[in-house]
Amino acid sequence: MDVLTDNFGLFVNGFLGSLEIIAYALGGSLVLGTLLAMMRVSPVPPLQRFGSGYVSVVRNSPLTVMLFVTAFVLPELGFNAPFFWLGVLGLTLYTAAFVCEAVRSGINAVPAGQAEAARSVGLTFGQSLGSVVMPQAIRTVVPPLGSVVIAMMKNSAVVGAFGVGGDLFSVGTRLTSAQGFAALPVLTGVLLGYLAITLPTAAILSRIEEKVAILR
Repeated sequence: MDVLTDNFGLFVNGFLGSLEIIAYALGGSLVLGTLLAMMRVSPVPPLQRFGSGYVSVVRNSPLTVMLFVTAFVLPELGFNAPFFWLGVLGLTLYTAAFVCEAVRSGINAVPAGQAEAARSVGLTFGQSLGSVVMPQAIRTVVPPLGSVVIAMMKNSAVVGAFGVGGDLFSVGTRLTSAQGFAALPVLTGVLLGYLAITLPTAAILSRIEEKVAILR
C-alpha cells in the first residue's frame, strides 16, 4: 500500500479533478433536465415531442456513445473545445435525461387541480408551473433526483476513461499503465476517492429527504 502514501498528492489532485467534472456536470444537467421536464409537460406539442424524443433516445443509449459523440463527432462538425469540456458536455447531456424524468415525476405527482386553480386566476402556464407546481413538486423529486446525482458521480469515471485527464480514473490508469504499479492498491485508492465523494453526498441527500418528509 506504499503506492497510496507515496502518491497521495497525485490522488488528491485526481480527487479534485473528479469533483470539478462532477460540479460542472451537475449544474448543467440540473438546469437542462428541468427545462426538458418543462417541455414534456408543456401544452405546446413541438416542445412535448422534442423533450420526449430527447429523453427516449438518450436514456436508451449507453453513456459511452454520448461521450463518443461529444468527444469525436462534434469536433468533426466544427465544435472545437478542450477535451475536458467535451467530456463534461457529454456527461451533462446524458444525465439531463434522467434529471428530466425525476423532475417530471414530481410535477405529475402534484394534483392537477393545483395547476387548474392557478390558470383560473389568470396565471400563464409558465407562471403556474414556476410559482405553484414546482415548489410542491420539489418535495417529491428529492429521492429519485438523489439517485440520479449519485449515479452521475460514478459515471464521471467513464469521462476519465475517455482521456479527459486529471481525475481519479486517469490517476489510476497513469499509475498502473505508465508507472507499472500493482493494480489492486491503485484501484483501492481510486475507490476510496470515489467513496469520499459519494458517501457524504448520499448522507446529505438522505438528510434533505428526511427534512422534506417532515414538511409534507
